[in-house]
Amino acid sequence: MMSRNVFTCCRAIRTYATAPGLSTVGVVGMGAMGHGIAQMTAAAGYKVVAVDIDANMLSKGIKAVEDSLSKVAAKAVKDGKADKATAEKNAADVRSRITTSGDIGALSSCDLVIESIIEDLNIKKKFFADLGKVAGANAILASNTSSFPITQLGEASGRTSNFLGLHFFNPVQMMKLVEVIKTKDTKEDVYKLGFAFSKSIGKEPVACGDTPGFIVNRLLVPFLAQGLLMLDRGVASVQDIDVAMMYGAGMPMGPLTLADYVGLDVCMHILEGWTSQYPNEPAFVIPQPLKAKVAAGKLGRKTGEGFWKWEGDKPVAPAA
Repeated sequence: MMSRNVFTCCRAIRTYATAPGLSTVGVVGMGAMGHGIAQMTAAAGYKVVAVDIDANMLSKGIKAVEDSLSKVAAKAVKDGKADKATAEKNAADVRSRITTSGDIGALSSCDLVIESIIEDLNIKKKFFADLGKVAGANAILASNTSSFPITQLGEASGRTSNFLGLHFFNPVQMMKLVEVIKTKDTKEDVYKLGFAFSKSIGKEPVACGDTPGFIVNRLLVPFLAQGLLMLDRGVASVQDIDVAMMYGAGMPMGPLTLADYVGLDVCMHILEGWTSQYPNEPAFVIPQPLKAKVAAGKLGRKTGEGFWKWEGDKPVAPAA
């Protein structure tokens, strides 16, 4: 499923032209999101500078790109889309457009820099303050944050007019959406370039103002929290809540399965930030079952157990 969708995405983006004025894109943070952004950007024909100060994360991120590209090539051969030599050359060409570094100074020649580091506001602010000192005068700076105010990050960079949000979704190779977030200071041509870039790598961009969680998470995270509050009240079980929303609302997975899939620590981190920044917003609440699971280190899919027990990417039974 993954390789098929990645192949489809990579074929599709080759039909797009790169965005005007953009040729070199920096991607900072080579975790699950960053390596996907780097791969899709390189597959679209851009030069990519992949940066991570953690050498181990940088190595793992590049290996993830290489493994994904190998699957793309193998799928192309299997489906008769290309012979082995052509498929392998296509994969090698994409990989050759990605250079790596552990130093943000390597981003000085980038036309666009997309940050995808840890979801910690203070760490992000420090990063953008440093980036603002080394990025080119006309460089566009963007954050892939899922929850923090783009305005604050832009202010930290000292480049508010050239700053915007580009929020991708995981896994980047499969998910089509990019939320393009504009602040009151973002220049209109910068905003338009954010859209053009997103389209050029085969994504579907949507516009959003700088509001908590933007569009998707602003609706989705409170929905997950409501499912957990229902569980806490004892009115329905984990399985019945999820089955009800799958078969009654047509969702591919229920709220508790989805919370596990995203990571309960991630959900907790988002809700902690929102409840701290917006204490009077009734939709922002941290359910007790979420606190208990995170405290126990049962974070969902990534640890093998959350509200469900997991085998790899598959939930197999409700947890005790």
